Amino acid sequence: MNTQQIFIKNHLVFYPTPLNISYFFSFGFLAGIILISQILTGLFLAMYFSNDISLSFGSIEFFIRNINYGWFIRYLHSNGASFFFIIIYIHIFKGLYYRSFLYPRHMIWISGLFIFILLMATAFLGYVLPWGQMSFWGATVITNLLSVFPFIGDSLVFWLWGGFSIENPTLMRFFILHFILPFIILGFIFLHLSFLHSVGSSNILMFNNIFNYISFYPFFFLKDFLFFLILSFFLIFFICYDSNFFNHSDNYIKANSLITPIHIVPEWYFLPFYAILRSIENKSFGVFLMFFSIFIFFLFPLLYFKFNIYYKNYFLNSIFIDKFDYSFNFKNNSSIYLKNNFYSIFIWIFLIIFILLGWIGQLSMNSLTLILGKILIFFYYFIIFLLFIFV
Repeated sequence: MNTQQIFIKNHLVFYPTPLNISYFFSFGFLAGIILISQILTGLFLAMYFSNDISLSFGSIEFFIRNINYGWFIRYLHSNGASFFFIIIYIHIFKGLYYRSFLYPRHMIWISGLFIFILLMATAFLGYVLPWGQMSFWGATVITNLLSVFPFIGDSLVFWLWGGFSIENPTLMRFFILHFILPFIILGFIFLHLSFLHSVGSSNILMFNNIFNYISFYPFFFLKDFLFFLILSFFLIFFICYDSNFFNHSDNYIKANSLITPIHIVPEWYFLPFYAILRSIENKSFGVFLMFFSIFIFFLFPLLYFKFNIYYKNYFLNSIFIDKFDYSFNFKNNSSIYLKNNFYSIFIWIFLIIFILLGWIGQLSMNSLTLILGKILIFFYYFIIFLLFIFV
């Protein structure tokens, strides 16, 4: 047996997986499948795409209407981006709910956040390429945010635009970056998986006993394959029956710098962060809160210093864990039991606030949405503070 076969068997077939993980843990696998799909469909789209502002809109329409199965590839790519974010958001929520950011899996969490940020950048760049009305004006709003950085802000915007406004050089740069970033994401995913396989998958009860693990194949492979079939069904359904469900209608109007849309909104997966940005009148402070709403999750692994005491007290002798009374650790010890309950409640409240922020983000701007946005921003950070306490 050669080295490659041993590597595959150790990491794909006989990889030790906790007995008690749920279907929640299949979304990492689905994210990898969607990424491969996005790269392959993106390569086909790039063969026909013209990165010129006078031709880009027409080149995509040509690909949809005149290339065999071009409509399927195009809508698989555009809808795949939305499904990618659905899967990623569920994957992140799972990590928060089961506290997968704690020692010894903190590097898995950090590498995953880098993947998420790169994914957001890739999605934004890709949204600009069709050169529709919402693409153009969305790019105008988002790129102008860089101007708030002191000393270098205006230079950053000028460099990104390639001039004094969004024109042909901007589209060319966005296309090149959008083409390169998925391969960088792929590299980060291999790093993410290497961290995962070095310490093992987390599990619901946080036990690390060797007797609670079984091989990945065939038990968990079948779980992942079932979710792959479900994902394929929903994805093909949207492609064939409602291919523009996730898209904005204004993006089917060619970009015109002289006509501003009535209501500029980004794609749905950016709406919670967009709501934070526009709910603050001060531009610099709004940009800070928007970026910090993402980067604050990098602070969660720091809690492993706090958790390490708890870990040592209750789980250090994991090799003898079968002699422990599980109910004692989680129920009879009232402080741990209450903290677990409070943490779970606050996680669900956080999810509701995040969804409400997305709902506020797509509404037209008025005094009511402005006030609601500020209230939700306060509770967004307040709940994160409570999560820090009760983790």
